[in-house]
Amino acid sequence: MEGLCFYSPLWFALAPLVAAAVWLAWRPRRQAAAIFSSVAGLKGLPVTLAQRARRLLPPLYALGLVLLVAALARPQVGRSESRIHTEGIAIEMVVDISGTMQAEDFELEGKRESRLNAVKHVFKEFVLGSRGGGLKGRPNDLIGLVAFGGFADSKCPLTLDHGALADCVQALEVPKRLRDRRGNVINERLFLEETMTAIGDGLALALDRLRNVEAKSKVVILLTDGDNNAGVVQPPQAAEIGQKMGVKVYTIGIGRTGWAPIPIEDEFGHRYLERAQVRLDEDLLRGIAEKAGGQYFNATNTKALAEVYAAIDKMEKSKVEETRYTDYTELYLYFAVPGLALVVMVSFLEMTRFRGLP
Repeated sequence: MEGLCFYSPLWFALAPLVAAAVWLAWRPRRQAAAIFSSVAGLKGLPVTLAQRARRLLPPLYALGLVLLVAALARPQVGRSESRIHTEGIAIEMVVDISGTMQAEDFELEGKRESRLNAVKHVFKEFVLGSRGGGLKGRPNDLIGLVAFGGFADSKCPLTLDHGALADCVQALEVPKRLRDRRGNVINERLFLEETMTAIGDGLALALDRLRNVEAKSKVVILLTDGDNNAGVVQPPQAAEIGQKMGVKVYTIGIGRTGWAPIPIEDEFGHRYLERAQVRLDEDLLRGIAEKAGGQYFNATNTKALAEVYAAIDKMEKSKVEETRYTDYTELYLYFAVPGLALVVMVSFLEMTRFRGLP
């Protein structure tokens, strides 16, 4: 709903003429209408109700003229309706949850954090927006989530419900060993398979989720800290599929090749950090991005990771158009009728009940 406005506000230029007309009509007279020898005896007479009422005639007359001027200015009130047309982007986020993603060489708010926790934090800012990080969020985009270690799994379908997506992101965890009451590992074989890195399978699954989606453009953002050592689909083959589908693939390498502190839990539940050798295959990630029309980024800390997402955010923008319609209702009668009524009433009373001597 729009506020009150006037279509022809120039009519308010008559306001000074209204003031002049009222003053001329009720200005004090310099010459007496009748001459008396003395009016001293009349000063003590009480002021009647009619005399008090007559004093209201000038302001009422002025109010009536002002209302008529306002009616000429065509007061209106509008009811607005906005229709927003969006052409969003379909984005599949592919996140590595292999064993090395628990390496604690990143920081959040001054505290040591795992690579995965840093990724989840920045991922949610990318989707929901962050003032401090300079990210506006992606409210008009379909976003889905695929996680992979030794196996690829779709954690969240493409959706505009980004709150539910954020919950799915928060629930991501690196696979852990399960122990019985005696401290013996009961899932060692499955654990070793799950903590491997199937980059090709994760990318292929994300591309499959984008296959039949109608969107302005389709994008995959693949994030990993390792090299491909598991899975059925080779990463170059998956990249070629993405190229044929017209899907851009952005790859993000987390950390670097070398030693990283990885938490280990013994059979008694004690947790400690152990240095382990990790390898980031940057050539592979760069080749995937180049073949699928995207770009490769490397992030060695949380700040760099946020900058990577900000760069992708600027490159992949949704189209949003707003068409605004306004329907106006004329209100001049609400001003003209009472204004004219006041002018006529005051003029009538001036010629009848409150008529004075010439």
